[in-house]
Amino acid sequence: MEKRLLGKTNERLSIIGFGGIVVMNETSKNSAEFVSKAINRGINYFDVAPQYGNAQEMLGPALKPYRKDVFLACKTLERTKKGAEKELHDSLKKLKTDHFDLYQFHSVKTLSEVEQIMGSGGAMEAFEEAKEKGLIRFIGFSAHTEEAALALMEQYDFSTILFPFNWSSWLKDDFGPKVLEKAIKSNIGILALKALAKRSLEKNENPKWNKCWYAPVDDFLEASMCLRFTLSLPVTSAVSPSHAELLWWACDIADSFTPLEEDELAFLKEKSKDIDTITRELKNI
Repeated sequence: MEKRLLGKTNERLSIIGFGGIVVMNETSKNSAEFVSKAINRGINYFDVAPQYGNAQEMLGPALKPYRKDVFLACKTLERTKKGAEKELHDSLKKLKTDHFDLYQFHSVKTLSEVEQIMGSGGAMEAFEEAKEKGLIRFIGFSAHTEEAALALMEQYDFSTILFPFNWSSWLKDDFGPKVLEKAIKSNIGILALKALAKRSLEKNENPKWNKCWYAPVDDFLEASMCLRFTLSLPVTSAVSPSHAELLWWACDIADSFTPLEEDELAFLKEKSKDIDTITRELKNI
């Protein structure tokens, strides 16, 4: 699998990342098999968070035999120094590792969250102390709104950003271009969320893919165009959706990746017009 440079870190990551929710609520046997298969497919980037059910507990033992050869990222929703310190140590224990390659503020949405994170007694203080101690190598964030992402990049020299660079939100809502432009100018490593998201779930809809809070693209040819849209942007990697079946699709698409053609972009742009995108819902997740 192709690997790309991650900003100014000198790390090279697989263009598909393993989303930790893939092993949530799986057996230990299945979790070990999924991780082993992902490694064999060329994935070296794994991302998880405490909010993904029991994903940390399942991923830790499965990943342990390969830990020295992979780039492991984790996240926290804690916004205070004390809370972030506690959750960091809890995650390290569950994931059976002595450090994270990347530790991130998770799902930042509002300017008040940014202020709390960066202020006195905020979570950034815990992150910087943990970096000094060697518990984390790089500091990053994931954001679900453009205003939060832009504000964070203005206030700190982050190593990475994890953001929803999604075809329908980008093409219909113009959601993402300003963030990408700022990240490029700042030489921040750019990681993508929700590349295979299609639309918001309808009210009372019984989701086909129960680990997703949205409806993913689940036609392979269409998924190929959507993922290639994201990978044609100057991103390092796109984190897989929450189900193993979609992860293997992403690997197949990555193995034969070619940049999106103009006619394919036109097709996606036309298709996005009638879609209830995930942009609005991101603020609530």
